[in-house]
Amino acid sequence: MARCDQGYLCDVCGDEVENIRESDLYLRFVIGEIAAKSLLAAPERHLRCNPVTAQFIDHPDFEPVVVEGDFDRRFFDADYSRQRAELVTRGWLRLQELFELAQTVPLPEYPLPEFRQRV
Repeated sequence: MARCDQGYLCDVCGDEVENIRESDLYLRFVIGEIAAKSLLAAPERHLRCNPVTAQFIDHPDFEPVVVEGDFDRRFFDADYSRQRAELVTRGWLRLQELFELAQTVPLPEYPLPEFRQRV
């Protein structure tokens, strides 16, 4: 298959990240951690292939991720963990919404409202 016929490939497992619902790259974009101009150059991975971020998704439709070791969220400051979980979960919910809306939302409107001016 030609490169142009594939989506982004996960830089951890090598499999295709099939849609925005499972995209760590677009989650980081939605929560303001990466600029739109960096989307084509930044590495992609499945959400679960980045467990340090995925552990902060707190939603019944997302199977919890537990990180063992220094980056386990249980070792972080409680306020930071709570704020990070709120942000990452909101970002994950936005990805679910964007998937459902298909291609009707322009890229500058992907991020959460507080991060749209950074696009």
